[in-house]
Amino acid sequence: MNKKLERIFNQIIIDAKDNISLGEYDAAFLLLEKAHVIGQLYVVQHTTTHYYMLKIGFLRKDFKEIIGQLVRIPLGIIGSLVGKVPMGNTGGSNVSMFKKMVLSDEIKNIINK
Repeated sequence: MNKKLERIFNQIIIDAKDNISLGEYDAAFLLLEKAHVIGQLYVVQHTTTHYYMLKIGFLRKDFKEIIGQLVRIPLGIIGSLVGKVPMGNTGGSNVSMFKKMVLSDEIKNIINK
């Protein structure tokens, strides 16, 4: 991950963590979805987004999200290592973990800079 993309990713994670600490889980999850798309090709970043999604699952007592993230964490690590991830996938348990999704214009601009 280049330095500029890493700075953007890290700021999104900081913002998500701030929202989590304020109990604003929906806002945090939206940020994590964005971070997931940006970081899914990179093992550490990909795993980081799933970790915080799992944390939100526990805070919400959302069994589906908890199970979904517990499955996605090891598969995401493997997928990132071998370069096989469904591009654009937002990473939450509300979406199939194998579904490719269209990148938003905002994400395209961030990745292509």
